[in-house]
Amino acid sequence: MRMSEVIKNRYEFIILFDVENGNPNGDPDAGNMPRIDVETGHGLVTDVCVKRKIRNYVELVKGDAEGYAIYVKEGAILNKQHEIAYIKNGIDINDKKALEKEYKNNKDIYRNFMCKNFYDIRAFGAVMDTGDAKCGQVRGPIQLNFAKSIDPIVQQEITITRVAITSEKDAEKKSTMGRKHIIPYALYRAEGYISAALAQKTGFDEDDLKLFWEAVINMFEHDHSAARGKMAVKKLIVFKHDSLLGNAPAYKLFDTVKVVRKCEDKPARSYEDYEVTINTDVKFEGVEVIEMA
Repeated sequence: MRMSEVIKNRYEFIILFDVENGNPNGDPDAGNMPRIDVETGHGLVTDVCVKRKIRNYVELVKGDAEGYAIYVKEGAILNKQHEIAYIKNGIDINDKKALEKEYKNNKDIYRNFMCKNFYDIRAFGAVMDTGDAKCGQVRGPIQLNFAKSIDPIVQQEITITRVAITSEKDAEKKSTMGRKHIIPYALYRAEGYISAALAQKTGFDEDDLKLFWEAVINMFEHDHSAARGKMAVKKLIVFKHDSLLGNAPAYKLFDTVKVVRKCEDKPARSYEDYEVTINTDVKFEGVEVIEMA
């Protein structure tokens, strides 16, 4: 049973993570090459990708614990997830008219049920208006921007060979060839927001927040693969407001953190090639800066 209080402080945060000889987020529309801003050459990682890592970590740590189920997970049929709420209330999910009437009269009950039982709905929100067993829409308190690399990236296509063959018709080939796309090195910056006001509506509490920070710091530790190379969260900077609605604009807080390459004459190949500074000369009353990693 979750007994923690719903969060009462607004937060913003910056995640710095890197990749070495890997592909952090392939683009299926570009042959799974690393995502890139075609105008500037900077690498991109989508918010969906980052949230996937967080969901996977929470599922790994919490398992079947009550209140920590994951709504968007591999193989999940979302409409079936909605039906759980109606079954718990004794509603026949095969009676479409009964489902429609129940949703019309008790929409908040089913939305609240989903928030209470699914961690990622409490955190990120969800659209649950599909299927016959509808559960409404939830706007989550945690929102993330696309992560962008500090410098333009270099995409490399590596040819690989395999001594095994795929099918009998390829027997005479003795081996097969393939390709993988990598970035030799890149440091990415992602920015995010946590609204305490929206948390009041979803029930996102202090224990949920603690788990979220833990998941962000460790999201790559159980997600290693040959395709993604070596990835790690290098720094997590959190801005904590002492109020529900906040004490300073998010963009001004983000602007106090600068990440620059130490030497412009050679390409970066490690986190140590960058300097991260927080401008402590700029003060925002009611805002605390916390370095968690």
